[in-house]
Amino acid sequence: MKKNAVLTSGGDAQGMNAAIYGIFGRAQELGYELYGIRNGYAGLLREDIVKLHREDVRHIVAKGGTILGTSREKPFRKLLASGESEKPQVIIQNYEELGLDCLVCIGGNGTQKTAGMLSALGLNIIGVPKTIDNDVWGTDITF
Repeated sequence: MKKNAVLTSGGDAQGMNAAIYGIFGRAQELGYELYGIRNGYAGLLREDIVKLHREDVRHIVAKGGTILGTSREKPFRKLLASGESEKPQVIIQNYEELGLDCLVCIGGNGTQKTAGMLSALGLNIIGVPKTIDNDVWGTDITF
């Protein structure tokens, strides 16, 4: 059985819970397990992960924000500034130890930039853009 995870990162926004709900529904249709990573990339660094069940997502569509929490953790920041950071390697190690097949990243330009860098390092990533700033390349509108 495939094991996927979803995280929300950056500023919270209405529609994030609806996106989680939709991802959960599709995962169920495909027979995949879906896990939620609490507090964005910070939660992935700490392996703060919980298996999502129907009851967890049943009533979240109309709620604003995100049931998973969020953070503005930028795991590549020090790497870009000084050439030193172990955070990307910790994320890769945790992804592999958790046995994830794919990570769905919901967030704005910073979230998607990090998602792209993780993808370039070999992780299977799906980016779900969320922005009111129109600053995610290739999107005219997002949820």
